Amino acid sequence: MSRSDDRALSRLGWTRAVLGDTQLTLAPASADASFRSYWRTYHQDRSWIVMDSPPAQEDPRPWVEIGKQLDAAGLHVPQVHAQDLQQGFLLIEDLGNRLYLGELTDTSADTLYGDAMDALLRIQTRMSAEGLPAYDQAFLTRELEVMPEWLLDRHLGHALDADERAVLDDAFGIILHSALEQPRGFVHRDFHSRNLLIVAAPENRRDAERLHTPGIIDFQGALAGPIAYDLASLLRDCYIAWEPERVEAWAVGYFERLRHTGLLDASVDRARFLRWFDLIGLQRHIKVLGQFYRLWYRDGKPGYLADVPRVYHYVISVARRYPELTRFVTLLERRAEGRDLTQVAAA
Repeated sequence: MSRSDDRALSRLGWTRAVLGDTQLTLAPASADASFRSYWRTYHQDRSWIVMDSPPAQEDPRPWVEIGKQLDAAGLHVPQVHAQDLQQGFLLIEDLGNRLYLGELTDTSADTLYGDAMDALLRIQTRMSAEGLPAYDQAFLTRELEVMPEWLLDRHLGHALDADERAVLDDAFGIILHSALEQPRGFVHRDFHSRNLLIVAAPENRRDAERLHTPGIIDFQGALAGPIAYDLASLLRDCYIAWEPERVEAWAVGYFERLRHTGLLDASVDRARFLRWFDLIGLQRHIKVLGQFYRLWYRDGKPGYLADVPRVYHYVISVARRYPELTRFVTLLERRAEGRDLTQVAAA
């Protein structure tokens, strides 16, 4: 019997014992880019999610602790019914299947993003970043370096020469300077359409202090970092794109709210904030360009390759707005020219 078969039997046995039902079964609930997996089961006319988070690869404790803090701040995160942190099994509330990604349309976007930005503002005004690891220069740099390793070298088969390395270093320095001058706070790090769900408020629990929608998941990687990061993750989503003018209007509206709450002082004007928004989004998308290929070549997960062209477009279109990043754009375009970025390279 394989290790995965052993894990599956342990997961099923634990769930049956916790719910007191020897007949229930588990079915895959969603895919994940990590070692974590999610399974759905039904018991007494109610659905549940089993989160399987192998402690050696994906310690479940940060998810539990951060979830408690988000819940205390009035956000809707899955409630934990039972847990075995030593094995890495948790029985949690099922928030359903209505991911933002499948519900966003031209007509629904303003409302759904409005709800998401309400939740984000609550996170940024009520959540403390104390005790979280720092999203600092070293961490940001490690993420940026995923792109040259997995896109340029592994996928495109191109080893950077000294001049090209200097171009990357200059571009990364500009991006890092912008990130590090921003006010810092709680950063979800994956606040986007695949981690936000439409959830109706229960009839008996319409608490004005609690935001029932969106439901928020995948928050275990939270860090203390730049204030514009989660907004860029939301509005320049790797899985769905909107007209640049609409994105800027949403970003400016959120900027005004940050000013009103005092999270931004009068020294931060609209232009400066939009530069922060652009460049921290650029940092994220450069990282993701590498991560999507790493997920294929290292982890055997090809599903993210279809989203590469959208992320690549974000990188090129945003970087083009800044003359100091012209050489960076030229380098990427030269290396990607004539290549189908959605096709994996031969072994």
